[in-house]
Amino acid sequence: MGGSGGSFGSGYNPRDIAKEVRETEKRVQGEALNAELAGLLTELLGEINNRDTGLVEQRLEKIVEELAGIANGKLDLLFGGSVSKRTYVEGLSDIDCLLIVNDTTLEEAGPHAAIEQVATELQAQLGDEAEVTTGRLAVTVRYAEDGMEIQLLPAVRTAVGLKIPSSRIEGKWSEIDPTKFQQGLTKYNKACDKKLVPTIKLAKAIIGRLPDEHQLSGYHIESLAIAAFHDYTGSMTTAAMLPHFFERAKERVLKPMTDSSGQSVHVDDYMGETNSEMRTNASHILGRIAKRMANATASSSLPQWKDLLGVDE
Repeated sequence: MGGSGGSFGSGYNPRDIAKEVRETEKRVQGEALNAELAGLLTELLGEINNRDTGLVEQRLEKIVEELAGIANGKLDLLFGGSVSKRTYVEGLSDIDCLLIVNDTTLEEAGPHAAIEQVATELQAQLGDEAEVTTGRLAVTVRYAEDGMEIQLLPAVRTAVGLKIPSSRIEGKWSEIDPTKFQQGLTKYNKACDKKLVPTIKLAKAIIGRLPDEHQLSGYHIESLAIAAFHDYTGSMTTAAMLPHFFERAKERVLKPMTDSSGQSVHVDDYMGETNSEMRTNASHILGRIAKRMANATASSSLPQWKDLLGVDE
C-alpha cells in the first residue's frame, strides 16, 4: 500500500496541477486569439487598400494640366504624401501630394496667397466636377462623382530647398525634405519585414475614428511610428506591432519630433511645446487605446479587438 501511494511522487501538489492546467488553457486561448486577430487585421487592411490609386494619379495629372497657367507653367507634382508612401486611410486627412510652384513672387507673397491662387484657378477649371476648398495649409478637392478627396499642399522651390506653409506661424513658410522622410520610412519598413506600413495604416484607421479635435495628422502618425520602431526587436506581425505603436506613441507624443527624418521637425508643430495641453490629452488617449489592446489580448477577447478596430460583429 505504501509503495502504491508513493507512485504519485513526493512533489505531487493538486494546486500545481490546477495552475498548469489554467496556464495551458490560457496559452491555447492566446494562440487562438492570435490566429483570429491576424485574419481580422488582414481583412481590415484589404478594405483600407481598396482606394483606387490609379484614379488618384490620373486626377492629380489632370490637376497639373488645369493649373498650367500658374507661374507660367512652372509647376511640378511630387507624390510626397500618402500616395507615394502607400499609407493612405480613408477618412483621415493626409496630404496626397506636394504641388511645387517655381515662382519666387509667390514665395514673397506668402503661403496664403499661394493656397488661394491654386484653389481659385482649380475651381474655375474643374467647375461642377469637384468642390475646391482651402485650409490653413492645403487645398482640398472633393469630386462630385464619387466623393473622393485629394489634398494638395502648395510648396515653393527656393535656393535652400522646398518650403511649405508653416503649421506653427501663420503666413510663414517652413523648410521640408519629403524625399528624406520617405527614405526613412522605407528603411524602417524594410527592417520590420515590411510590416511597418500596414501597422501605420491600422493605427491611422483607429485614430481616424476619434473626434476631430483628438486626431493626429497623417505625417505625425508616420513620424511617431518611425520613432516607435527604430529599435524594435519584437514579433514582426501587425498584431504585435500595433499595440507596441500605441504604447510607445503615448510617451513620444509628449515632445516635439526631432529632425532625424528631415521633415519630422515640422509635422507636430500644431501641438505646441513639450507637455502642452494638447500633447498631454493626446498621450492620455493613445494610452487608453494601448491599455484596451492589452486588456483585449489578456482576456483573449476578439470582440474587444473588433470594437477597437471599428469592425461590426
